[in-house]
Amino acid sequence: MSAHQQLQRRLGTFDATAIGLGSMLGAGVFVVFAPAAALAGQLLALSVVIAGAVAYCNAVASAALAARYPTSGGTYIYGREQLGQWPGFLAGWGFVTGKTASCAAMALTFGSYISPGYAVPVAIAAVVALTVVNLFGITRTALLTRILLCVVLATLVFVAVAAAMGPHPDPAAAGPDGAASPAGVLPAAGLMFFAFAGYARIATLGEEVKDPARAIPRAILAALAGAFAIYLTLALLLLNHLPGGQLAATTTPLLDAVLQSRLEAGAPIVQAGAAAACLGALLALITGVGRTTLAMARERDLPGLLAKVGGRHTVPYAAELAVAAVVILLLLTTDVMTVVGFSSFGVLIYYAVANASAFTLDRHPGYAPRWLNAAGFLACLLLAFTLPPASVATMAAVLAAGVAGRWVVLRFRR
Repeated sequence: MSAHQQLQRRLGTFDATAIGLGSMLGAGVFVVFAPAAALAGQLLALSVVIAGAVAYCNAVASAALAARYPTSGGTYIYGREQLGQWPGFLAGWGFVTGKTASCAAMALTFGSYISPGYAVPVAIAAVVALTVVNLFGITRTALLTRILLCVVLATLVFVAVAAAMGPHPDPAAAGPDGAASPAGVLPAAGLMFFAFAGYARIATLGEEVKDPARAIPRAILAALAGAFAIYLTLALLLLNHLPGGQLAATTTPLLDAVLQSRLEAGAPIVQAGAAAACLGALLALITGVGRTTLAMARERDLPGLLAKVGGRHTVPYAAELAVAAVVILLLLTTDVMTVVGFSSFGVLIYYAVANASAFTLDRHPGYAPRWLNAAGFLACLLLAFTLPPASVATMAAVLAAGVAGRWVVLRFRR
């Protein structure tokens, strides 16, 4: 790799942790509890624990691999180096396609909170603005992420206080939708896992972190621990605060929790926090997808033009601009909120490759024993194939199209 293609190591452990936590506490925290509760009912907290356990397996695998391969691309690179080109491509293609659709959905969610009547134009403006921030360098990205994360954390503390203060529902009033549903625990865990998956952004930034062998594992585990504590606390509070089936039926569970408390006048705080969360998650998503796109272009699995790095702030500007263009195209031409249903499946396949890659390492750090990699691999596949069949089929078709396209290109090159 030539020198002009290298990114600069400018992020410390705190910055990397903030980016990971900001990704995990994105807009998902404001909506994910409702569909998960619709599946698991009163066993929602158990789904959070299962998702957190699977996320831990994946996090330690990612940490061990990122310390070994401190470069942009995350599991795309790990899969190529440890398993071969095809597993690496499968992980990278699943990440880029699934997360690009997630970028569009996150932008549209932001637009819906800010100006429902003009959601798409506002969403496009957000994508353009955040892409400009990224083009000014990774340190600007980290700074804005820290600011947005502080806003989101303050909002979540307010919601937790409101839910704890009550009033609480009468348990006898719980309807059938609020009953425990053991059969829905694993599908709900699959949805909750999607909310945990933001620590991948730390690994994809491996080329821009100082002292990566030490900083990346610490940042990944710290971000995951913080997100797990927040999600589990909120799940328990919401189950205790909202009546029976209301949590399963609402599209704004945290806002409802405040509206049904003694602090209902603070509802605008939740709306502002949700908007900040959307921006924070979108910023981290664009950054992560851009770095994986850069890595795939370097290996010629995507057009080589996307591997260009340069400018005063040494950024992968071609990949960043390409990602922004595709996101804007999705916003203008598709119903992005239905497109992203397959993203959870793609993310779980991505981490299955990460666990398999970590399993093949010749040396394993104490926090990532080989048996944990095997458990993580099996758990990812279990959660992936218990997702709704439509999501599985759609993402399988996208992955198959990518594999077929790469096979044709390789044949043409020969």
